[in-house]
Amino acid sequence: MTNTDHTPPLAEPVSPREIPDAAIAMLDAEGTVVGWTHAAEQLVGYSAGEVVGRSAAHVLPPAEDAPSASAFAEQCRAQNGWSGTVMVRHRDGHAIKMTLRISLLWGRDAGTRWLVSVTDIGTLSSGTPNGAVRESLLARAPIGIAVYDPQLRCTWVSDVMERHVGVPRDRWFGRRLKDLFPGFEAEALEVVMRQVLESGPTKVHEYRAWPPADQGRAHLFSASFFCLQDADGKALGVCSMSVDVTGNRRARERLAILSEASTRIGSTLDLMQTGQELADLAVPLLADIAVVDLMESVPFGVDPSAGTGKANGLPPVLRRAGVASIDLGVLELTAVREEVIHVPPTSSFGAALRTGRSHLEAVLDTHAGPWVDHDPTRAQKIRDSGIHSLMVVPIRARRCVLGLAVFGRSEEPTPFQEDDLLLAEELVTRAALSLDNAIQYARQRSAALTLQRDLLPHHVGGGAALDVASRYVPADMDHGVGGDWFDVIKLSGARVALVVGDVVGHGINAAATMGRLRTAVRTLADMELPPHELLTHLDDTVRRLSEEDADAPDHLPAAVGATCLYAVYDPVTRRCTMARAGHPPPAIIDPQGRVAFPDMPAGAPLGLGLGLVPFESVELELPEGTLLALYTDGLVESRDDDIDVGLDRLGAALAETDSSLEDLCSQVIETLPTQSPADDVTLLLARTRGLEVAQVASWELSNAPAAVRIARQAAARQLSEWGLEHLVPTVELIVSELVTNAIRYGGGPICLRLIQHQVLTCEVSDSNTSHPRPRQPHIIDEQGRGLFLVAQLSRRWGSRSATDGKVVWAEQDLPSKAVAV
Repeated sequence: MTNTDHTPPLAEPVSPREIPDAAIAMLDAEGTVVGWTHAAEQLVGYSAGEVVGRSAAHVLPPAEDAPSASAFAEQCRAQNGWSGTVMVRHRDGHAIKMTLRISLLWGRDAGTRWLVSVTDIGTLSSGTPNGAVRESLLARAPIGIAVYDPQLRCTWVSDVMERHVGVPRDRWFGRRLKDLFPGFEAEALEVVMRQVLESGPTKVHEYRAWPPADQGRAHLFSASFFCLQDADGKALGVCSMSVDVTGNRRARERLAILSEASTRIGSTLDLMQTGQELADLAVPLLADIAVVDLMESVPFGVDPSAGTGKANGLPPVLRRAGVASIDLGVLELTAVREEVIHVPPTSSFGAALRTGRSHLEAVLDTHAGPWVDHDPTRAQKIRDSGIHSLMVVPIRARRCVLGLAVFGRSEEPTPFQEDDLLLAEELVTRAALSLDNAIQYARQRSAALTLQRDLLPHHVGGGAALDVASRYVPADMDHGVGGDWFDVIKLSGARVALVVGDVVGHGINAAATMGRLRTAVRTLADMELPPHELLTHLDDTVRRLSEEDADAPDHLPAAVGATCLYAVYDPVTRRCTMARAGHPPPAIIDPQGRVAFPDMPAGAPLGLGLGLVPFESVELELPEGTLLALYTDGLVESRDDDIDVGLDRLGAALAETDSSLEDLCSQVIETLPTQSPADDVTLLLARTRGLEVAQVASWELSNAPAAVRIARQAAARQLSEWGLEHLVPTVELIVSELVTNAIRYGGGPICLRLIQHQVLTCEVSDSNTSHPRPRQPHIIDEQGRGLFLVAQLSRRWGSRSATDGKVVWAEQDLPSKAVAV
């Protein structure tokens, strides 16, 4: 593993609990104590003056079941040492259970000595942190031992120390560490040894060495340094005991990197961002440079086929998702993010994509071999970057290869090894899980967004009454598509209904619910209901839908509800009637650019079962050229700002009355704090138009049979004035039937009105609130064929409630040159 600063550590102290705090005694070949430590005195109670020069067996008598001293010495010589558990008596007489280790040391001219290290097992209890590990280190781990004189020259060394460092034993004697290991590793160790000679207490230090047995790969050693005392208690020298802790350190570093990965990879559902997070984590913790490439379809939420490159025989194409390097200059040699990468199928990259197996090149040769033959351009880039060791790891999820992660070393001299590859594969596996989650979410989001867009109107038109424009911006990847909807519905008499709504929740369920509500609103709008009555019926619909969903088997309870604003504009009277159900009020901008948010009853959100609280309609007169802005809360609400800030921002953007509606929509969306909102944003703009006086003609009629003839004549004259003589016969029949029904079934005055806009509308109103119902007359019936005749002669017909009765209407198509716009 590389260091974050890419330089060897000088001195990195470790916790004393990680290295055994042993008591040390040095014996000569006959078993006489020649060196003693302060820790030994603390452990068994004997001072250096009491033991140095005396037999170890006399000072530390073994237990009764132990072999004799001579037999034990022969056993140690035969086995080149000994380790085990013994009972030793303290100076005051009590017994102590000891872990004891005897190691053979070599000196000049094949001289030998013994180093005895003992540790109280009570301090190695398994209940204490790392207790079992420390006991194992002391009793079984290969420990390298070296003894230095007060001038720090080596006098005794063990076979294990020779293997640790790779320097023959003969070269140690009489030399200082800086003669054996030039550089700051040796200097740092000598500093520690001088401190031990001067002060006495044991010190622990970590250093690096490069054993030849591991092909020169750096190993980390933890060394404990003890001051050996003579009979007078003076410093005789320094003893070092070194344990190879490379595996432990690598395991800790590996766990730390994986722990870091759990918090840094997959922080969002953005596929490209996840790729960059993987590259950023790998550098410098694992590699000097890292690139992450995803199959070209992956960033769009599409799974690549499991057999990449097999189906069509074309070279695989990837898209760069992440790139990181310790050297910013190297980044200029690699492809930038989102750039398309073509992979030669016969290269090691193509093989990893094809087989799904990782590839390790500990020592990379880019001057010869398949690198140059199959991918000379990439080989040249790698040469320029200085990369000498490489790992290629496929990114796999659910039997699919999603892409490749490539790790290289340039500054760090140690080549990648198998354990580095294992760590890289674990990191990539974690990233693959995040990528797969993001793909699944992207697929669901894409389906919800497609459904949302299909259910929303593809084109909105306000007829002769309104100029309209709209915008819909889906929520960001983290929050998902919501249930916003809008609609523009043409009604009878040139009137137009404007609708904006917002379903609670996000995702495909919210989009589907939105589609059901939009259909319900259109159905209710065809019934020509006033806004407050329409919302009442819509509230019942939402509650029924939620009850049906709750009764479905395996249904999980979900938040139910919606808000809605419904407005109807009449270009003849230039009046707008609107009501809302928990929805933000519309913005109204008069022709002079003054912005207002009308004070109108808020109403309860739909589906909450608050039917006892009625919805209320308000009616406003709007001069021609007035701008209406209907929107959802995603446009004006955010986590950071109060809704009043959003309303002010909206009003300021809409005050540009000279701009076209399309430009206004764009300007409003551009004012959003972020272009990836946390909630859907819907905006519907409508600029009012009024019909000219010449486009509307009306007559008051008496409730008498003679009114039928008067109505036919008035309609014929008006059609002639409009140049619509070819419609006279048809309209006369329609007028006759509608006026006749009004006289027969209605009461009070009757009004006939003709409206020429995109179609010709004929309206007859009376004071009867009952709506006509067509029926199929029998052959012998003399009545009941009037409405059937009207339906046959009209493009469409219907009735609606009015303030003092009802209106029955019928429409006729106009020739294109006569359409009033």
